Amino acid sequence: MSLSQPSEIVKRGAATRDAFLGGRLTLAQPKDGFRAGLDSVVLGAAVSTQAGALLDLGAGVGTAALCALTHQPGLTATLVEADAETAALARQNIENNGFLARAEVLALDLADTGAARLAAGLTQDRFAVVIANPPYYVAGTEAAPQRRQARQMPAAALDRWVAAAAGHAAPGGEAIFIHICAQLPALLASFENRFGDVTVLPLTPREGEEAHRVLVRGKKGSRAPFRMLASRALHEAEGRRFRPEFEAIFRGTARLDW
Repeated sequence: MSLSQPSEIVKRGAATRDAFLGGRLTLAQPKDGFRAGLDSVVLGAAVSTQAGALLDLGAGVGTAALCALTHQPGLTATLVEADAETAALARQNIENNGFLARAEVLALDLADTGAARLAAGLTQDRFAVVIANPPYYVAGTEAAPQRRQARQMPAAALDRWVAAAAGHAAPGGEAIFIHICAQLPALLASFENRFGDVTVLPLTPREGEEAHRVLVRGKKGSRAPFRMLASRALHEAEGRRFRPEFEAIFRGTARLDW
């Protein structure tokens, strides 16, 4: 089961305008290609930082960052997106949802040099929290061509994402990634080289089932030990109903407490 399955909470229409957080956000997305789903909402809700600057790496159309801004009015956000058309949609979503005073979009590739990122306005050691929902699949393993750029990357690229998060996080700042469980070993290796207080939250479809997603959080400069939290199930034991904790998150009335 994917966390990005269609539901009443993330409404998909032919007009490529989708309602999130129970209608508190309405986001334009490509009709074809990668479309944000519940993974992005969970990531945005996982941000506990109440004030300061947020950086969203590979922001897509801005779903996770705008969810975080909705939950935490004291945040500002910088969204980094390599694809120019997707970045333009993110800018449109910022304006349409009333976040022009709190958010900006930089059309940058994480493969760009540090000098290029700095020239574009992305400074080091600045952000209270850095979030990311990197492509989940190693290049060549997921076939849909219209989704390939957003869903695939070389295996070695994941470490570059974590390095970018560490470089741009402020001292004491956090990085939060959501990823598939198959990539947890590589993600942990990258995090533990750069962060302390690394915490993993596995997400399962239902109680007793295998986890399909993980949230990983680390704190820059911390020496606190690694923690593996108990897994949490999204759905009730029967049917497709979400458990109350996640129902509230997807309706926009609660954030993820972890």
